[in-house]
Amino acid sequence: MVASFLTLEARMFLAQDIIKKKRDNQPLSADEIKFFTQGIADGSISEGQIAAFAMAVFFNDMTMPERIALTEGTRDSGMVLDWSGYNFDGPILDKHSTGGVGDCVSLMLGPMIAACGAYVPMISGRGLGHTGGTLDKLESIPGYNIEPSNEIFGKVVGEAGVAIIGQTGDLAPADKRFYATRDVTATVDSISLITASILGKKLAAGLDALVMDVKVGSGAFMPTYELSEQLAQSIADVANGAGVPTSALLTDMNQVLASSAGNAVEIREAVQYLTGEYRNPRLHEVTMTQAAELLVLGKLADSQEHALEKLQAVLDNGQAAERFGKMVTGLGGPADFMQRYDEYLPKANVVKPVFAETDGIVQAMDGTAIGMAVVGLGGGRRVAADSIDHSVGYDNIVAIGASVNADAPLAMLHAKDESSWTEGAAALRAAITVGADTPAPAQQVYRVIRGS
Repeated sequence: MVASFLTLEARMFLAQDIIKKKRDNQPLSADEIKFFTQGIADGSISEGQIAAFAMAVFFNDMTMPERIALTEGTRDSGMVLDWSGYNFDGPILDKHSTGGVGDCVSLMLGPMIAACGAYVPMISGRGLGHTGGTLDKLESIPGYNIEPSNEIFGKVVGEAGVAIIGQTGDLAPADKRFYATRDVTATVDSISLITASILGKKLAAGLDALVMDVKVGSGAFMPTYELSEQLAQSIADVANGAGVPTSALLTDMNQVLASSAGNAVEIREAVQYLTGEYRNPRLHEVTMTQAAELLVLGKLADSQEHALEKLQAVLDNGQAAERFGKMVTGLGGPADFMQRYDEYLPKANVVKPVFAETDGIVQAMDGTAIGMAVVGLGGGRRVAADSIDHSVGYDNIVAIGASVNADAPLAMLHAKDESSWTEGAAALRAAITVGADTPAPAQQVYRVIRGS
């Protein structure tokens, strides 16, 4: 599926003419955009032409039909997964997040949705900047293979109902090259280009419905609520325009979402959530809201209330936890991981509480600073070649509004040595504001945007 979608007319375009039209703020046809994305994928479009096109879009933006065409062109630039031969008896569903700190929702939502009758072929990514990566977290599990063959991928999706893996080179190859150029030409933060980048990869997974989680707040990718809202609306409208029913949720990232931030610590919390050992109320609300929206979109529930009942049932009866365990085993992890997770997950050398310098009530958190503190501990990458220490991070992190004192620390800090612990403790204290006032209760889900 590399170039068959291009018409004869489309194959006769010139890249420089397309760039000139967008530079002069003239609308591009779907054929022109698809020609350009195919040229990015096959190398016939140069780096300089990609950069010029990206800058023209950055300044002149794209209409909704152009955004849809760019998304479809990105999706069709490589292999598009086709699940029709698997005879699945449920819809193909997925979710995606713009990324945050302590955002391990995918780890629970995938198995929960699968236990409710869906199939979830989730293509995830690594950490980027201050945000944690689902793949990095899963690699805390010994033997877990994030790059299985297509045969194993399909087998695990069929048997477990869910498989969370990394993007292969065959899926949306235009995006990888396009993003690399945008990254070095200051054109990443274009809502049109972000939309096509996210959805081009996601829709290549052959989905029947999608839920998008767009973060808002101090730990979010977008700097303001207004920009997060614009991105969410763009994603919902473009995905629906491309034929995939999609909703976008605006959720809070003004504090760490889970009670942990790191790799192994978040896997541990995800397992505890699925088994019912511990569920952070903020994480639970966001996970259930996204999962319920997805069940309704996938026609596995006829209302939000019905969806919530089904989701709670698969948590209570252990089916969601069972699906996670099957996924881990199917992708090379231990067969008894769910029963012995604490024995398998790596542990840091130094684990000690971090106390606030003064007693009081937590007023605010700098989510980005906490994410970068995890990176500083070795739990993330400053450059792509960096290796990751999966054992480090924070857990038992306080929430905004909680009291801290000599008996109630800010968090437990997992570090490789005493020096790293000292630096990580200072970074955490600097990121959390403690005072005397009791802040208003935090809202977790601000808005649900459904495509027009």
